[in-house]
Amino acid sequence: MASSSSMASISRFLHRDCNFHAGLGLRRVSNVSPANCMRQSKLEVASGISLSCARKDGNFAVSSSRASPLMPILRKREALCKAEANISSGNIPEKIPTQMSTYERIVELLTTLFPLWVIIGTIIGIYKPSMVTWLETDLFTVGLGFLMLSMGLTLTFDDFRRCMRNPWTVGVGFLAQYVVKPLLGFAIAMTLKLSAPLATGLILVSCCPGGQASNVATYISKGNVALSVLMTTCSTIGAIVMTPLLTKFFAGQLVPVDAAGLALSTFQVVLLPTIIGVLAHEYFPKFTEKIITITPLIGVLLTTLLCASPIGQVSEVLKSQGPQLILPVALLHIAAFALGYFVSRFCSFGESTSRTISIECGMQSSALGFLLAQKHFTNPLVAVPSAVSVVAMALGGSGLAVFWRNQPIPADDKDDFKE
Repeated sequence: MASSSSMASISRFLHRDCNFHAGLGLRRVSNVSPANCMRQSKLEVASGISLSCARKDGNFAVSSSRASPLMPILRKREALCKAEANISSGNIPEKIPTQMSTYERIVELLTTLFPLWVIIGTIIGIYKPSMVTWLETDLFTVGLGFLMLSMGLTLTFDDFRRCMRNPWTVGVGFLAQYVVKPLLGFAIAMTLKLSAPLATGLILVSCCPGGQASNVATYISKGNVALSVLMTTCSTIGAIVMTPLLTKFFAGQLVPVDAAGLALSTFQVVLLPTIIGVLAHEYFPKFTEKIITITPLIGVLLTTLLCASPIGQVSEVLKSQGPQLILPVALLHIAAFALGYFVSRFCSFGESTSRTISIECGMQSSALGFLLAQKHFTNPLVAVPSAVSVVAMALGGSGLAVFWRNQPIPADDKDDFKE
């Protein structure tokens, strides 16, 4: 049995550091690097949860894990407080009431099968477009805004403080998203000599922020989920300036670009819902916890629709010019995944961090690119690359994640992330 001082440390940990991110269907826990620990022990709890305790210079830290870390529902704070009270009194319960409910297991299954829903949505969009094209510009805007709101509901002010504690790691991911990716889009468009509308569309989607699907892919790939969430958050906030500015810079010579209009739409659809979500979580936590219990399932359904609808709206173009449209988009994502990984390794990041940055670089909010193309460009072909990208980035990212899942992380992998 551990000493009473260690029990107090565990109690403080439960009170302070157990953060659950429900909107993305993911749970983040604080990690303790073995390299920094003089002694480690594990407390295995009968319910399938393990508490890893590490001590250095008399200070204890704890990380918890269970067989399935995809936790779509925010745990009730009362359960944590009860567990804290039991542990602080020296009594470790034989069973902690954290079993996943049937609803939670269903949402987890639906989330992990995201690539399958994308494939089904793509097939429906191409062969039965009328089933998904009802989600036009106005409704599409509402749907995308709701997804951004659901992400904001999982964030707190502490997440932004973590960005400040990880400037180099988060900064490299930000540069990969807004320097490497746009350069790739421009280079591919010029090399393949795409028409002005298609080139503009490819550049536009390459300038969009990271997408929520990257967080799920990062988990599958054994990457750093906490870092992925932070990178997605930072690129989302940066999109209000970077997306219109870079699109104007790279595509302004091809077609007229309304940078101010792009910035306003990005603020309305992406940044504003995210800010509302963060503030709701911070100032109305009880109300937010109730909402979060239903947002994951709605999020899965909305994401599938937001993938299928763009395909349905450009289905005729895809049928007639499929190969010409798929090649540049596929090259963009393949090159982004590869460069994101190798740039990270060049910067001396560990394997887990490199996988995370690669996925963040290769997967972006293509749905936002599609919406901006529809609202701010008169030629409908500008929206086609974003529609193709919705499918390409989801399938490419998921495929890469499954490949990496079968490649073990080195035991001495460098920890680049500071909680």
